[in-house]
Order: sequence, then structure tokens, then C-alpha cells
Amino acid sequence: MTDLALLRLLQLVSPGLPIGTYCYSQGFESAVDNGLITNAKDASEWLTGIMNHCLAKVDIPLSARMYQAWQQHDIDTVMNLSTTLLAHRETSELRSEDRKSGQALVKLLAEMKIKSAIDWKHNPDITLAAMFTLAAVYWKIPIKQALGGYLWSWLENQSLCAVKLIPLGQVAGQQLLHAMATNIPGLIESGLQLKEHDIGGSVFGLALVSSCHEMQYSRLFRS
Repeated sequence: MTDLALLRLLQLVSPGLPIGTYCYSQGFESAVDNGLITNAKDASEWLTGIMNHCLAKVDIPLSARMYQAWQQHDIDTVMNLSTTLLAHRETSELRSEDRKSGQALVKLLAEMKIKSAIDWKHNPDITLAAMFTLAAVYWKIPIKQALGGYLWSWLENQSLCAVKLIPLGQVAGQQLLHAMATNIPGLIESGLQLKEHDIGGSVFGLALVSSCHEMQYSRLFRS
């Protein structure tokens, strides 16, 4: 990976990227509210489950295929994969987050004069992964590094949720992030090896707490 590609990846995964992912907890807030997560150990187990059963089996293989489709200028396949990814989001809250984050990123990329992004600005079924992989291909970020950045960005946001909601101290939050990051290379490898018919996973606990979060009386994070 070139120095410039690395810098582009750092920009793409920066918490300062104005796409609003920090507004969402993906059910973490409701899990804390319902007593399912009370400490760093609980948070680690919760995040491990989501990484193993959702990210590795859905996000990674579908994102990898989107990356390859962008390389081949196969827009129809990108659209089908983006729609498939939305279908795996089990609540309206999770689908809304993915759409809104994707729409925010496509607007940003369009402002950066990435023509393929301009064509997607008014697509209702756009996802964050679809635009993330477009940027990765456009900026010549290798696929494994791009997927690693995608997972890292998700994990960092979840760690910040843990710091705010449990709450954990800043050091404990960094310890959680440091420990969980060791899982990322293995998740990428397993996700890349999945055959078409093996793609898919369900995290029932995540679906339940996300549904509860939609009706939670008082909350810090967006629904």
C-alpha cells in the first residue's frame, strides 16, 4: 500500500469523518439499560459475538464482493449486494443507520469529485459498506486493509459507546479496543473464504436490544 493510500484509509476511518456513525450505538445502549452489559468483560463478550456472527459472516464477505464489483465497474452487482446487506439488518433502526451513514458518505465523496459517488446520491438503498468500498477502490486501498479499516471503525465506535454508557474509564476503553482488535485479521480471512451460499448470520440478542432501543424512554444515541 502506498503512503497516500494509507493516508486515505486513515481519513476514511477517522472518527472525524462527518457521516454520523458516532450517533448510533447499534443496540449497545439498550443492552446496558437492560443490564446485559455491566463491565468490560460483558462488553468484550457482546462485541465478540457480533463480530463472529454478523461482521465475519455478513459485512466482510459482502463488502469484499462490493469491492471487487467496483473494480469491475459492475454497478448492478454493487446494488444487489448493498440491498442484500440491508436485508440482513434485522431492525428498522439498524437499516436506517446503514442508509443514513451511506447517504452521508456518498455526499462527502461526491463533494470530493468521485464521479461514481455522484451517480448514487439519490439511491434509497445505499449502505455505508457500498460507499466505503467505492472510496477504497478509488483511492487504491488494498482489499484486506480496507476491510480492516471498516472493522476498526466499527469497533472503535462500539468501544466509545462502552466508555460512555457502562461507563468505562478512558484507559479501560483503550484496553478493550486493544484486546478486541486482535480478532480483526482472523475475521477478515474467514470472511473472505466464505462461499456464496454460506453468507449470512443472525444475532438474535442484537435484534432484540435494537428493537427495545427504538422504544427506550431516555437515550443518548440515535434511533
